[in-house]
Amino acid sequence: MSTLICGSIAFDNIMVFHDRFKNHILPEQIHILNVAFLVPEMRREFGGCAGNIAYNLKLLDGDPLIMATVGDDADPYLVRLDDLGLSRAHVRRIAGSFTAQAFITTDLDDNQITAFHPGAMTYSHLNRVTDVRDATLGIVAPDGRDGMLQHAQDLAAAGVPFVFDPGQGLPMFSGEELLGFMRLANYACFNDYEAKLLCDRTGRSLEQLATEVQALIVTLGGAGSRILAEGRCHEIPSVQAEAVVDPTGCGDAYRSGLLYGIAAGWDWEKVGRLAAVMGAIKIAHRGGQNHRPGRADISDLFAKAFGSTPW
Repeated sequence: MSTLICGSIAFDNIMVFHDRFKNHILPEQIHILNVAFLVPEMRREFGGCAGNIAYNLKLLDGDPLIMATVGDDADPYLVRLDDLGLSRAHVRRIAGSFTAQAFITTDLDDNQITAFHPGAMTYSHLNRVTDVRDATLGIVAPDGRDGMLQHAQDLAAAGVPFVFDPGQGLPMFSGEELLGFMRLANYACFNDYEAKLLCDRTGRSLEQLATEVQALIVTLGGAGSRILAEGRCHEIPSVQAEAVVDPTGCGDAYRSGLLYGIAAGWDWEKVGRLAAVMGAIKIAHRGGQNHRPGRADISDLFAKAFGSTPW
């Protein structure tokens, strides 16, 4: 059973400034800001929500299909997808554009300055769900605005159940548009900040919004997550990680567990627990796609945390 993952493919360019931004930004001169930071450390990571979710779902032996747009510079990423055994049948290259990418500079206080170039992501609406024949589940993850609207409508029209997961793209949509997504989707997932923003934009409480979907999931970082489904709230604890190294991509890892469990027809407690395990594995590694657990490793951590194995 294939899961269609509509979202971004991106490069994350991560740089470290060996000082503090506050030592170089003068508040009284902020109106003529002109600063340069020497960053001797830099790494380039494979990222993007669709790329990260598919990577994690593949670790679970799921069958992810990525639907995304990339630019002329995407060859290293495309080779990686081939090496991982991830289909790129629905990854469209947009000539004359760059692949979406973030440029993130972090100082010694863990403050960050980020510039994001959407590039080819802006053309995600050119991909059509009707081109996919065998998807039985989907997710609309952060992507180009028009693409997210189009893919949600296409999935609903095709009768493919899907998760609405706007992430950092949520501010692009009005309250009415967000309600439209909720009415089309079967499931919805937000972090706690996004959930508050969703309530503000729509004028609805989470409990009211939960009536629009089969399940509404809210992640709470180290405090775990909540799944509002079947008229009750399932409290899912977080899982102890080996180390807390980098939260980048943890939400995407969590969502891979959701997708796997939903596709398998599990109950919501078990679905949430697998999602929590995947997030804990990811946070112990830098970048969104550098952890490499086998199914046995995932099963062992699940058993350690919850006293039973997932499969």
